[in-house]
This record gives sequence, structure tokens and C-alpha cells, in this order.
Amino acid sequence: MNKKYIQLNLKIMLVILLFTIQGVAQRIQEVSNPVITVSNLEESVKFYSEVLTFQLTSTREYSGEIVNRLFGIDDDQARIKVARLQLGSESIQLLDFISPTDSRPIPLDSKSNDLWFQHIAIVTNDMDKAYAVLSDHQVVHVSTSPQTLPDYIPEASGIKAFYFRDPDGHNLEIIYFPEQKGNPKWQTSSGGPFLGIDHSAIGIDRTDRSLRFYQDILGLVVMGKSENFGPEQEHLNQVFGARLLITGLRAQQGIGFEFLDYIAPPGGRPYPRDSQPNDLWHWHTTMYVNSLEKYHHKLMDENIEIISNGIVVLDKLTWGYSKGLMIRDPDKHAVLLVEN
Repeated sequence: MNKKYIQLNLKIMLVILLFTIQGVAQRIQEVSNPVITVSNLEESVKFYSEVLTFQLTSTREYSGEIVNRLFGIDDDQARIKVARLQLGSESIQLLDFISPTDSRPIPLDSKSNDLWFQHIAIVTNDMDKAYAVLSDHQVVHVSTSPQTLPDYIPEASGIKAFYFRDPDGHNLEIIYFPEQKGNPKWQTSSGGPFLGIDHSAIGIDRTDRSLRFYQDILGLVVMGKSENFGPEQEHLNQVFGARLLITGLRAQQGIGFEFLDYIAPPGGRPYPRDSQPNDLWHWHTTMYVNSLEKYHHKLMDENIEIISNGIVVLDKLTWGYSKGLMIRDPDKHAVLLVEN
């Protein structure tokens, strides 16, 4: 194991040790599965399973007061279907609102610097093979083609990436990590070409403000930063003149979580103020905590926007967790805090 990997693993171990010594109650234990609102569950499941080789592990249907309270919607007939899909050791959930049906589509002119932007980064061990699969299925390109990030961005040099869209227009990324970059577990030549999910990334307005929320209030830990720019970045994001500050964070377990703060160009559009969880630009990221009540008090004290109607008690066997509370970050991205 080389020096870069040793430093990364030591940092993660020190974070866990620090939490243990301090006995911090309010912290995120795990950044778990991203959840994506879709318009047609069967069509989306087919895309993720046939194109990206996710495995469908469960499909469930929920309705009634608990759905109303958890998602903060006012519909006595509220009904949702949720599919869970797994790739490697990571998973996503696809969320289809059967009722209410007045979901709005993702704007056709969406750009990566718009603040409703969110994506998942799917790791590949062979970019050429992965891109060939996507080309064979005629996916909608965001990037012009796979891009290799240059040496003048030392934190990201040699990383290959490509952005594309799913059937509802959600942004997805495939990413390849060369040696000495990324989590050591991605350094494998077996299987693939799609291995798992490295991180989810969100568009933000200001890094300092988002750190106040995700680091100081929720307790995620900053693991690295990079300032990306140049023609490769422009072709990757399809944003002319792109220059962005990327901040990577982690919890003790789970996938990474990234901020995409566009220094240039200015003018990325804000997250719609009247957004609802059934709108197709809605994502929420599930994060596990050890005491939801303590978090709730802290969030109230900090005047954080809460979507749910208070902490919602859930059937763990049905939902996978015992309590839930959906909130919004400073840029209106949704986060579902859950407790086992």
C-alpha cells in the first residue's frame, strides 16, 4: 500500500478515534443511499439495472399519514413506490410518487452550476468499456466525451470522468481513479466495468456556509479540497469558463459527499423555493445518526428548515430505520436524517 493510501486510511481512522474519545452525540454516523425522485419507477429501474448493472433488491409501497408527515406534503391519498438498487457495496433508492401526481420535470436547460444540481459518481475500472456501454445505450451526454483531468490540478490529475443523464434528466457521473487517487478499494481490475458509488455531489452557493451546516451542525469531516478549471473541466460539465472549488466530506461510514462551488461563471440559478419532494429535481441523501431527538433540538436552535412534520416514528422492518426527519440545507438540498 503506497504512501497516499496510508495517509487516507490514517485520516479516516483518526476521525473515528476522535469521535470515540470525545463521545460526541450529535454526529453523522453514515452517509447512506442517495434517493432520487423519478417519474416512472419501472422505466428507471430498467435503465439503472440494464445499463449500469445495479441489482434490484426490493420494491415497496407506502401510503397514508406517515408519508404525509415524513415528506411534508398535504395529500390524504399520498402514495409512493420505492425501489432499492445495489451496485457493489453501495445502494440508491428510486422514489416514485403515485400520488400526488403534479410533479414538475427538471428544466431542460439545467446546468451543473444551477443549485438544484446533484449527482452520484459511479466508479469504473475501465473508462473505455464503461463509455462504450453508455454509447451503445445512447445515453444523453452532458460531457462531450470522457475527460482526463490535467496535471495542473494536482488533487485530481489523472482522474477520468464523464457526465450523462438518466431517463428523467438526472445527472450521473462515471469516474475512474488512477493509482494513488481515491479510495484504495477502487483499485481492482476484476469485475466491472461499474463497481459502486464513490460519492454524491451537490451544487452550492458558498463553501463557508455549507461547511457551517454539514461540518459544524451535522458533523461531517472534510477530507480534501480541489480547485478545478481548464478546458477539460469545461468539456466535463458543459459550463464555459468553469472554475469550481470542490470540497469532499465523509462520515465514519458510507459514501463521500462533495460540494461543487462555482467560482465562475456566476449566476447559477437557485433551488426553487416552492420545491416539493415529488418534483423530479428532488434528491435527498439519507444520513444515519445515533440520536435524532438531540439533532432535532440542535436544528431547531439553528433555525434549519425542516420538511417533515416533526420526527416521524417508522416501522423499522418496513422502512429500514425507526425514525426519520427530512430537512433542507442552506441551498435547499434535502437531507433525510434517520435513526436505527
